[in-house]
Amino acid sequence: MRVPISWLGDVVDLPEDVTLDHIHAALVKVGFEEEDVHAFAVTGPIVAGRVLSRAPEPQSNGKTINWCQVDVGESEPRGIVCGAQNFEAGDLVAVTLPGAVLPGPTPDEPFLIAARKTYGHVSDGMIASERELGLSEEHAGIIVLGRKGIDVPPGTDLVPILGLDDAAVEVNVTPDRGYALSIRGIGREYSLSTGAAYRDPAFEPGLLGRMAAADETLQHAGKGAATFPVTVNDVAPIRGRVGSDVFTVRAVRGIDRSRPTPPWMAARLKLAGMRSISLPVDVTNYVMLEFGQPIHGYDLDRLRGGIVVRRAEPGETLTTLDGQLRRLSTEDLLITDDRGAIGLAGVMGGLETEITDATTNILIEAAHFDQVSIARTARRYKLWSEASKRYERGVDPLVASAAAQRVVDLLVELGGGTADDTLGARLMNVRAREAIALPAGYIDGLIGVDYTAAEVEDTLRAIGCEVSRSLSERSETKAPEAAGWLVTPPSWRPDLATKADLAEEVARITGYDRIPSVVPIAPPGRGLTEAQRLRRAVAASLAGAGLVEVLTYPFMGQAEVDVFQGPGEAAVRLANPLDGAMPYLRRGVTQTLVGAARRNLSRGLTDLAIFEIGRGFQPEPGRVYGSDALPGGDARPDEATLTALYDSVPPQPWHLAALFTGNAVRRQPGVPAVPYGVADAVATARHLAAAIGVTLEIRQPAFDEAINSAHHPGRTAHLGVNGRAIGVAAELHPRAAAAFDLPRGTSILEIDLDALTSATRVIAPTPLSTYPAATQDMSLVVPERAVVGELLAAFTAAAGPLLEDARLVDVYRGQGIPEGTKSLTFALRFRAPDRTLTQAEATEAKLAGVSALGAFGAVIRD
Repeated sequence: MRVPISWLGDVVDLPEDVTLDHIHAALVKVGFEEEDVHAFAVTGPIVAGRVLSRAPEPQSNGKTINWCQVDVGESEPRGIVCGAQNFEAGDLVAVTLPGAVLPGPTPDEPFLIAARKTYGHVSDGMIASERELGLSEEHAGIIVLGRKGIDVPPGTDLVPILGLDDAAVEVNVTPDRGYALSIRGIGREYSLSTGAAYRDPAFEPGLLGRMAAADETLQHAGKGAATFPVTVNDVAPIRGRVGSDVFTVRAVRGIDRSRPTPPWMAARLKLAGMRSISLPVDVTNYVMLEFGQPIHGYDLDRLRGGIVVRRAEPGETLTTLDGQLRRLSTEDLLITDDRGAIGLAGVMGGLETEITDATTNILIEAAHFDQVSIARTARRYKLWSEASKRYERGVDPLVASAAAQRVVDLLVELGGGTADDTLGARLMNVRAREAIALPAGYIDGLIGVDYTAAEVEDTLRAIGCEVSRSLSERSETKAPEAAGWLVTPPSWRPDLATKADLAEEVARITGYDRIPSVVPIAPPGRGLTEAQRLRRAVAASLAGAGLVEVLTYPFMGQAEVDVFQGPGEAAVRLANPLDGAMPYLRRGVTQTLVGAARRNLSRGLTDLAIFEIGRGFQPEPGRVYGSDALPGGDARPDEATLTALYDSVPPQPWHLAALFTGNAVRRQPGVPAVPYGVADAVATARHLAAAIGVTLEIRQPAFDEAINSAHHPGRTAHLGVNGRAIGVAAELHPRAAAAFDLPRGTSILEIDLDALTSATRVIAPTPLSTYPAATQDMSLVVPERAVVGELLAAFTAAAGPLLEDARLVDVYRGQGIPEGTKSLTFALRFRAPDRTLTQAEATEAKLAGVSALGAFGAVIRD
């Protein structure tokens, strides 16, 4: 929210020497984060000048310039060259004299005014347009002050008259504090912070008097407070909440179309971040920024019949003010007349009743709409208008009539119109706010500060609440005592709904600096749990091995579901996703890791080894998840509530996933590139298992065993611990890789980290032998379908304790090897802890191991 200083000064008493830093500091004190400051990049001299003469001079390039003599209040007139044609001799114009600085093409390139020779003359200044002064984007011609209602002597300083000396602070308004998206709301917060006197513009006595007079005129018209037909016909309210509970219309006739927006209003709108369009539109925007109440104006002569507020019908369409034809949803709340839809309520008006340059009679609408309905419509069409931004955050339902009267007043004063008080309507169906019980001592216990009863009451009344003491029950021996307060929030604070909200307000207004900073002392014997320590050990081990840790959001779209979801698996769909294109929760981390890889590849990072430790969401078949019974945040839920909450969400085990693509070793002089492959995924699994002391079982799936369709059927390894499956290392199927724009050969690793860490054991240290090792090679001929891991496990068990290491070093198929078989060569290392081992002892251990491989059809190769 941008807040011009002069505008803020209309509702609060500002110090005479007020600065932008002072206003920012005051608003930060009550919880508004400072964003920026805004000012006109203009410095004087800029003065009023009377055009004494205007001599057109055609040029060879086809352009006609005007050689003007301009009285700027000096002893002699100044000669100025001007290319604009929208003024005559005798007009009062804005003149920038030499030394003035105007906005340039960039903030670092200002435009300096100086006397300069052009078109055969020395132009001693410049006659300025609104665009050149930064007031608006209007470039139709120079500013003729008389047409702006400004009549001052030549030489008068125009900087304060045009509002160019004003500036604005910008603060961040959180979504729960929609009342602060207005000068009215920010002024109240400044008053709370500094104690400055505050004047609510919605309750200005003259404004209230004119509202009462208009209501009386409507009463005398014979139809109560409604002579313009307005009907709210919401037959399908969202969550049982009617779309509109307040709807006010007023009419102004005979607006002078030639009247411009006054410079002070254009300057304030510009500083507030809105461009000046036309007087009627600018007035509605001005009142919206002032009161926080969105206003919509209709061309009264283009309306057909009365107004009906209703939901859209199936197949109904509307062309909105941006020229887009929109097919409407039956959830959309519409403003309609006898022809059909003329506006998306609270979001954007329709093109057919738009205010144009020909409009002279205007119907003003000020209404209160349901927050949820407006928010859904704005998101559905991605229409983030200033009106929808305020409605979805909460608008004061009791300010609509005052805002409508304010628009009427300005259009009468500035536009020369006449208020038609006999043509209007005011529907009011606002529910009274319920009182909140605030127990004595509750705020002290929650915030940790001892507040006096007077502080609590004064603070709550200052923010607009009605506060009354509640009494405890009378005992037999003494009179009743104060047990707390009953607090009724004001109409402009829909965010105040619980006693915790009230406690937050007391803490905010009295000062966050009063809350003590106390670091709790950790009790002895606490720290990381074993599971946390192991997860950190895994992450540190993989990072140390050269992988890069990433963090992805746990949301995925339909593409990830289609590619990675296995048979019988289901994904959790969110009821209200942050991104409609990603409505599902991931089952495993790989499903979102591929997105991170795709983004990195699109940015030229082609060699990737990345990993992530995160939660997977794995619903149990037949279970329905979700709960509407969410406890408040101001107290710890009881055990029954916690159990119900845990039951409402699916199991969420910790998973680890890694992805490898590109080259593990880049091409170098004399060294060819070595690409990543599934072997790197398997090696990474072995590495992290060893890091936490777990023996990992790796096996190739059987030919008739089902595997995930995202995995390459011939390049997949299943991982297990103690006979329990815990994960997979695989190359992505080419179709799966192509679905995410990843190269062929991309490999992944996914492990259930909870299952892996639960299998850790205490590692007993093994003394290092000082005796030499005996090494041998062993070549076996085995059936083609034999699994190396199973062979090694059987051999190691049978060879006995002398076998220190056994690893595969070669695989051969070809001449000399029977068809349907392969040759495997292993490097063996034997060692005894207490003596030098002989080759005979090593051979005996090797043959013992070979004897166990007969069950696999293995024979020693000749």
